[in-house]
Amino acid sequence: MTTPIDLSPLGFRKTPFTREVDVSEHFEMAQQQAAAEELAQTVSQRMSGTLVAPAGTGKTVTLRLLVSRLPPARYRVQYVKVTGLSKRDLCKEIARACGLEPAGTFPMLVSRLQEHFTSTTANDGVRLIVLLDEAHDLRPESLAMLRLLTNFEMDSKLVLSLVLAGQPPLQRLLQRPEAEAVAQRMAHAATLRLLSRDETHAYIVHRCRVAGAATDPFDNMAHEALFEMSVGNLRAIDRLALKALQAAAKTHAGAVSANNVLAARQQLWL
Repeated sequence: MTTPIDLSPLGFRKTPFTREVDVSEHFEMAQQQAAAEELAQTVSQRMSGTLVAPAGTGKTVTLRLLVSRLPPARYRVQYVKVTGLSKRDLCKEIARACGLEPAGTFPMLVSRLQEHFTSTTANDGVRLIVLLDEAHDLRPESLAMLRLLTNFEMDSKLVLSLVLAGQPPLQRLLQRPEAEAVAQRMAHAATLRLLSRDETHAYIVHRCRVAGAATDPFDNMAHEALFEMSVGNLRAIDRLALKALQAAAKTHAGAVSANNVLAARQQLWL
């Protein structure tokens, strides 16, 4: 049986740099906080928006922050991950997320969803938000279909808010002529970027602290190596930092060195 590498000599109470982090323990990045707040304001005004973020810049964290800003007494958030679905299959996934029977023809599904959105707002007094994650994988026909879901009383009533979240190809998708009607419904476009050198350093120190380390276990050269190799990509930072910690722990080192980071890089696909 394989024994997990003990990181307690480096001060850790639990494994750091994993994805199992409570929202309250996330590193507060100004750009993520701003994007979540701007999108929350957008949906509070009964409008829709987009979040465009390169892989590894904290898109999922930002969406979680957005949801945490929407009181469940006033908002009902339905999360759907897009995987290149046809417009009918996308309707079915949205119906499942809403607790509806995902059966029938495409027009029937659209009608059933619109009725559900309207009745939820009128009878339950809550605002419905549909989060479409990985929206850069949307087919053009499926993207155009979203206009139908948001069209109420000849486009005179705002019932449903959409948040489309995805990587940069989403922006190019929305710039296509056939997507103009949907793009015009997006009242706000939030973006994220890779971390700077200083942000990367502060992020690493924070993730170590919330995992129990009283002091920073990475020396200065290790921090430099982590930034240079990760180029500020959060996902790459997490993987490199954890591997480097494990490499240092194996040799009972008192701190993580640049050589540990280099060894970690050689064991990962980045």
